[in-house]
Amino acid sequence: MKVLVIGPGGREHALIRALAADPYVTDLHCAPGNAGISRDVTTHQIDAQDTEAVVALARKLGSELVIVGPEAPLAAGVADALLAAQIPVFGPTQAAAQLEASKAFAKNVMAEAGVPTAMAMVATNTQEAAEALDSFGAPYVVKDDGLAAGKGVVVTSDRAEALAHAQTCFEAGGTVVIEEFLDGPEVSVFVICDGTHAVPLAPAQDFKRIFDNDEGPNTGGMGAYSPLPWLPAGFVDEVMDRVAYPTLRDMESRGTPFTGVLYCGLAITSRGIRVIEFNARFGDPETQAVLARLKTPLGGLLMAAAKGELDDDEQLHWRPETAVGVVMAAENYPESPIKGAPITGLDAAAALEDVSVLHAGTTTNAEGEIIVDGGRVLAVVGLGADLHSARAKAYAGVAAISWDGAQHRTDIALKAANGQINIAEGTH
Repeated sequence: MKVLVIGPGGREHALIRALAADPYVTDLHCAPGNAGISRDVTTHQIDAQDTEAVVALARKLGSELVIVGPEAPLAAGVADALLAAQIPVFGPTQAAAQLEASKAFAKNVMAEAGVPTAMAMVATNTQEAAEALDSFGAPYVVKDDGLAAGKGVVVTSDRAEALAHAQTCFEAGGTVVIEEFLDGPEVSVFVICDGTHAVPLAPAQDFKRIFDNDEGPNTGGMGAYSPLPWLPAGFVDEVMDRVAYPTLRDMESRGTPFTGVLYCGLAITSRGIRVIEFNARFGDPETQAVLARLKTPLGGLLMAAAKGELDDDEQLHWRPETAVGVVMAAENYPESPIKGAPITGLDAAAALEDVSVLHAGTTTNAEGEIIVDGGRVLAVVGLGADLHSARAKAYAGVAAISWDGAQHRTDIALKAANGQINIAEGTH
């Protein structure tokens, strides 16, 4: 099977590594990729949102499956263009990708499908925003309605800060969704969908804030781990029954069937499971941890979804180890990351047992050195017998790598490893 992966980041590097391990994948390319991906497969420098360029490249390569990684190309209609060219694609159409591209659309789908989620109001101006904030009270949750690369959400007890974020969105020509705050730990579940049928991957938990103890501004994600030993029995079955299948049925009834990854961002509250958000693609950095454990060949699974041939009852096979991924970010991320610093220690880290280094914001300079080229630069994944072991391996990899201004959190999966995550009684 000839496969083309679209995207430049850490999620795409994780996909490339998993696809390379699939014996049925005989030819593997990525566009545009990054410095790490180009070490593994041939990369092609095209604009991932240029639908004509993507279709032309897929035709040139004879690609039998195109996997679209990031949200922006999906929202731009890359999947639609590939489908029109009769090239199998894993990723939703532009209409179906509204589940991520518009928070208001997603809330409407959830309401129609009876999916449990936070109560919310859509605001189009400052007065409406102020009324919604006062209606729900603190802590305030304000979300940019459009795509914001995981950074369009402000959660704060400061009403002025919440209102200021809403005002920034209005000034940019957008609207905001203001929600009730959801208590309880968060969980990410990726569901592989073919429009009708669905197969869940192992749950993960990510860490959004830049600093330890969940302090500082939101980022795209500073690390993740999988599986989650503290989840109640039957959790994934409940997510499928109450969230994934009702959403798929509603999307199908609208004439916009959802093919691809339905990313369910969930909170386990004192009142049960609630959907925080949907995304229309693999989450980053959870993908790096989840796919590190997957034994079932990924290419065959995604091809079955693209062709509408998924089996709801398929049991995926997983490595018994736990995976912990730690993101290394550029200086001054998430504000204005400082780029250009040469990175050392990559080979030393990758040579460690049960450690893999996945590139995100990297490129090469004129001297051939790998340098920083984005906010989130690398994810270092460790596999171990338990969370303590996996953490030790991931952080050993992190310790081997350096560049000027590098930053990372030191507490990824620490509370879970120490048994400090509690689920409210009455949840199940």
